[in-house]
Amino acid sequence: MESLLASASRSEDEDSSAGHKRSLSQGSGLIPKRRSSSRFIKRKKFDDELVESSLAKSTSRARGPSGGEPARYSGSEPSSSEKKKVCKTVSAPAPPSPAPSPSVTKRIKKSKQPLQLTKNLGRWKPADDLLLINTVLQTNDLQAVHLGVKFSCRFTLNEIKERWYALLYDPVISKLACQAIRQLHPEVIAAIQSKVLFSKAEEQLLSTIISTSQPTLETFQDLLSKHPEVFYMSRTAKSLQVHWQLMKQYYLLEDQTVQPLPKGDQVLNFSDAEDMLDDSKLRDARDEVLEHELTVADRRQKREIRQLEQELHRWQVLVDSITGMSSPDFDTQTLAVLRGRMVRYLMRSREITLGRATKDNQIDVDLSLEGPAWKISRKQGVIKLKNNGDFFIANEGRRALYIDGRPVLPGSKWKLNHNSVVEISGLRFVFLINQDLISLIKAEAAKMIQP
Repeated sequence: MESLLASASRSEDEDSSAGHKRSLSQGSGLIPKRRSSSRFIKRKKFDDELVESSLAKSTSRARGPSGGEPARYSGSEPSSSEKKKVCKTVSAPAPPSPAPSPSVTKRIKKSKQPLQLTKNLGRWKPADDLLLINTVLQTNDLQAVHLGVKFSCRFTLNEIKERWYALLYDPVISKLACQAIRQLHPEVIAAIQSKVLFSKAEEQLLSTIISTSQPTLETFQDLLSKHPEVFYMSRTAKSLQVHWQLMKQYYLLEDQTVQPLPKGDQVLNFSDAEDMLDDSKLRDARDEVLEHELTVADRRQKREIRQLEQELHRWQVLVDSITGMSSPDFDTQTLAVLRGRMVRYLMRSREITLGRATKDNQIDVDLSLEGPAWKISRKQGVIKLKNNGDFFIANEGRRALYIDGRPVLPGSKWKLNHNSVVEISGLRFVFLINQDLISLIKAEAAKMIQP
């Protein structure tokens, strides 16, 4: 019983002390500090928790006094940190607001949507917007704008329509576009206005000028002064003249007619159109000065060619002295020579084999002495001398070889002439024939054939 009485009295004392503190805080205008977590990463609140916290804030603001100064401490003066806490806890008086619904909070979160719209339309420059506005106001045709206007980048017809409707009906985009257009330089604005397309009414007025006439700038200036309400404000007499010349070139004037296509099954092709052309009209005027210069240059080139032909035997002697391979070097036993860049091979029998020599394979002409020969077969080919004095090479390797640039496939043969170039896997050789000895062989063969 005593313990129960003691606990009851303690609870009454606590309730009285809590009520005294609550009355003191209400009288002084101070709102008790809201408990918050000191952790760095906080748990996200759900929608129902957001609503409860907003309700708590609104009720706490409603309980505070409408006016009056905060109560001063009777004791010592509060420190600066305590003053900051008090300033933070004291809020301006505000009427109680109803609890916002979850849809309102979601709507508040999505308030940045116009920024995303403007971000997606960043391809449109202020110059493009100004050109689009002026051209549409002049032609009233978005299809013509898409086909005839050259913007800073390529836009599709749907993109042009969306941008035009956004400039008309979206206040955010139209305001931003107008602000950017006002910042353009006057010269840039004048250059943009000169690119505005011609409307159908303007072209109809220009087509009234006959194609056979020779209009001057004064003619177009008079036309411009008579119809100022039809022509665009930046049109000049020079621009009208240039556009009229284009219309004349493409047969768009009133007095011009385009030749119709032939009817029936016959279709005009390129050869028919070429036959219809008059060659006399395509020829340029004769230039006597140019013809004289060409004649002099032709004579000079022919004189140089004759001089080189006369000096050819001198250069041949110099080449033979450097290479060490001249016609007197052939002896009575050498039928032909296969000369490379480093080595020369003498052919002293009617048949020799070409290839890459190994321990197990011995051949007559080892091509590895000339250079890198790892792509050459061990038995690449055979050179034979026929009884009639003709040389033939037979390809017996895996890769093709080339005679004067013509490929000789494996298993086939080709005739070798004097100064023929033989290319085998990147190695080039010149085949030289001993003409004196071969002529003797041919004469002996002819004697043997005769009875």
